[in-house]
Amino acid sequence: MKNKIIIVILVFVSIFLLSFIIIQRYSRVEALSRYGSNGDEVKQIQKKLKDWGYYYGNIDGIYGSKTLSAVKSFQKKNGLKVDGIAGTQTLNAMGITSSSNNSGKSNNNSSNVNLLSHLIYGEARGESYVGQVAVGAVIMNRVKSSLFPNTISGVIYQSGAFDAVSDGQINMTPDSTAKKAAQDAINGWDPSYGAIYYFNPNTATNSWIWSRPMTVTIGKHRFCK
Repeated sequence: MKNKIIIVILVFVSIFLLSFIIIQRYSRVEALSRYGSNGDEVKQIQKKLKDWGYYYGNIDGIYGSKTLSAVKSFQKKNGLKVDGIAGTQTLNAMGITSSSNNSGKSNNNSSNVNLLSHLIYGEARGESYVGQVAVGAVIMNRVKSSLFPNTISGVIYQSGAFDAVSDGQINMTPDSTAKKAAQDAINGWDPSYGAIYYFNPNTATNSWIWSRPMTVTIGKHRFCK
């Protein structure tokens, strides 16, 4: 009789421990936003995607079909697994902190943000925030273009490409605005409307640049393709 009681107790303890492990694992997964989720993290996702032109719905914190579609579009453009789930890598790419973030993607992203923010600060620190993001977007558009190197560092340090590199202003310490602008540009916000060039009409001496089709003018910079 005593042995039976011990066996029953052991069975109940085993079931309890197994249930606890399953619940903990399930909770960690559900901490990442997906279709049907709701809360502050979803609002952050919606706001970011709306700023970058992926999402056109209300920022209501409800992960519905519009949010799902926007997340998939973001993932596709940023070379991520297109599953519509705002998991670790997707949240990292959006600049949203998650307790389960891995360090590899984050470290690589941080390096790119740091370099791009130096370029933005050196080239456009006197411009509006949108103007600074637009300069960063030009870098990102060049990375995607077959006419330029396919990395951020390659584009920035291409010979003669940017005055800030030539005159050493890229070595200045960027402020928080330039860093935020760099992150937004990397995440896909493009106020330049696909531009791969920009210049200051008041100081430009290269006649060729004037022949490029203009996309938009922001502050002192004219953006073109």
